[in-house]
Amino acid sequence: MTVWNVLAAAAASWVFGLIWYRAFAERRAPLAKTAASATGKPVGVASLGIAILSALVLIVAAGFLRHIYYVSGLTSGVPLGLVAGMGVGLYFIAPWMWMTHLADGRPFRLTLIDGGFATLATAIMGALLVAF
Repeated sequence: MTVWNVLAAAAASWVFGLIWYRAFAERRAPLAKTAASATGKPVGVASLGIAILSALVLIVAAGFLRHIYYVSGLTSGVPLGLVAGMGVGLYFIAPWMWMTHLADGRPFRLTLIDGGFATLATAIMGALLVAF
């Protein structure tokens, strides 16, 4: 696993996020509204800065997932990488999102959308980290 694996994994999950959130934009926007998001901008309207920061965040996430894989000995096997990545999304990230959504009074359907992205994006990351 090299830096190229990390960058490819982050890029693929970022592109997947574009597709995922475009597909769910109409259903997600009303669910994401809270008093905390009353900034005057419509919910879900992204800027170039947000796009760049989200790409950097995914590079950090892919880099740490690479570290986890390396220290655990998972350095090959696309199916194993995919399942391990999916597990990180499903059992670490999605429950954490659910807790914050509960605290913010947001509906569970929002957790399904955001947690679904986290689960599938980390599965993509995991597979690509060990692919080459």
